[in-house]
Amino acid sequence: MSEKLRVGILGGTGMVGQRFISLLENHPWFEVVTIAASARSAGKTYEEAVGGRWKMDTPMPEAVKKIIVMNVNEVEKVAASVDFVFSAVDMSKDEIKAIEEAYAKTETPVVSNNSAHRWTPDVPMVVPEINPEHFEVIEHQKKRLGTTRGFIAVKPNCSIQSYVPMLNAWKEFEPYEVVVTTYQAISGAGKTFKDWPEMVENIIPYIGGEEEKSEKEPLRMWGHIENGVIVPAENPKITCQCIRVPVLNGHTAAAFVKFKKKPTKEQLIEKLNSYKGLPQEKELPSAPKQFITYIEDDNRPQVKLDVDIERGMGVTAGRIREDELGLYDFKFVGLSHNTVRGAAGGAVLCAEALTALGYIAAK
Repeated sequence: MSEKLRVGILGGTGMVGQRFISLLENHPWFEVVTIAASARSAGKTYEEAVGGRWKMDTPMPEAVKKIIVMNVNEVEKVAASVDFVFSAVDMSKDEIKAIEEAYAKTETPVVSNNSAHRWTPDVPMVVPEINPEHFEVIEHQKKRLGTTRGFIAVKPNCSIQSYVPMLNAWKEFEPYEVVVTTYQAISGAGKTFKDWPEMVENIIPYIGGEEEKSEKEPLRMWGHIENGVIVPAENPKITCQCIRVPVLNGHTAAAFVKFKKKPTKEQLIEKLNSYKGLPQEKELPSAPKQFITYIEDDNRPQVKLDVDIERGMGVTAGRIREDELGLYDFKFVGLSHNTVRGAAGGAVLCAEALTALGYIAAK
């Protein structure tokens, strides 16, 4: 790519917006040229707007400190300065839907971290290693929006990245019933321990809306395009509990699976280790070389040791074992980085895939 694509971050001052900015520092294809946020941040430099609320482990990139923050509601003005945008706005669901469509209608592709459009029938919800073919629905979406290059694409919920990649690797064995419990980090709520001291040494057995997303979103990802919309799959049946735990980054999942074609443990491990998708084939800049890493040690995966594998873009699995009581066929534990692979990093990878496939280009 001769010249970098000009990128805008909508909602750039929040935790996910900050993660986008840190991940895009020195990106070979994309350059952050515009940051948009609420009216109260507009007109300030990015450094002033964020103030003492920078939540990343790495320092704020020098290249963005002096960017003047724009008002995210001034859609035409923001869109005129960029080739495409990442969306991490913090608004009501209806407001997010409206503002993302408004940007798309300016012929500006929108790659969103938000959940608002995940069930819009012609909006692809993609993990590029799992269902990149769903990007094909964009042509139907453009007809509805009346655009030639503007569209919306989204990534799924952070929780499902800790078990869906494994289930996808095992598709040929036809998993049909899954019980999963997720143990989710506080950064998934946009918080640190400084913001949320009540979470120190605490567990909260409920995360609003998370269980429904964890049960239903995988079925949409495994669905197919029919008459210009994505029709969700009917199987496997997934039931889930989502628990907030005192961990900063990293969602862990403990899952139990029934298969129609029962595999061996060795077959399951081999499928994980050999799994590759479009990002690996096209060697996209943010793609992990190894998407799923299986660790034999009984004490793994661990958040402290494994959450940053492949720069936070890989997922780890461990403890695959047969269910000796026969209630389920196999059980396993998975781990993913919820704000890298599960949020901004997953969206950056989607944008790279969309660029490689020709959906995103310079205006």
